[in-house]
Amino acid sequence: MQNRTPRIPQQPVPNRAELDARLTLELAAVVTGARRRALRDGDRQIDTAHLLHSLIESDPAVRAAFEGGPQLARVLGYLVQRSIGYGLRWQGSVEDSGAVPVLPDPGSVVRGTGLEGWSPSAASAMAGALERAESRGDVRAGGLDLLAALATDHDCRAVEVLVRGGVDADRLAARVADDAGQGVPECGG
Repeated sequence: MQNRTPRIPQQPVPNRAELDARLTLELAAVVTGARRRALRDGDRQIDTAHLLHSLIESDPAVRAAFEGGPQLARVLGYLVQRSIGYGLRWQGSVEDSGAVPVLPDPGSVVRGTGLEGWSPSAASAMAGALERAESRGDVRAGGLDLLAALATDHDCRAVEVLVRGGVDADRLAARVADDAGQGVPECGG
């Protein structure tokens, strides 16, 4: 008989109150924006592309991490096309880069953590952002922490968007890490 007990993600994710306390005000606004975007797009979960879109719109430091206006414009153009319907191939599917085990109920990976309604990849990226901030001694994760975590998961939708926009995700993650004086996190895919 198959074990039906869901496995817990390898990276611990705090409960919602703990999560809110560990995000900068700017990153909390990004999460709110990603949630609104997912609802407006008719998606069941916040995925990494929603997080990337909200990061780029909301955080000047994230925009500055790109190699200039044309590159950023291509990425934003792709994200906008996705939000108006060209991303329908993603709609109704669960984003999973393999960062955490796939579960029969995708929401169960984060149930009780404050991240209900997040794809496994998005929850893993947020856990990575929190770890990144903690490793440099910061209490709160910011937008660049999340951008670096997103860029290192080669199998997530955010990286697909970056690649389609002409961005080398590894180089972007390295640039963010260099600016923060940290090493590049291990790639997820």
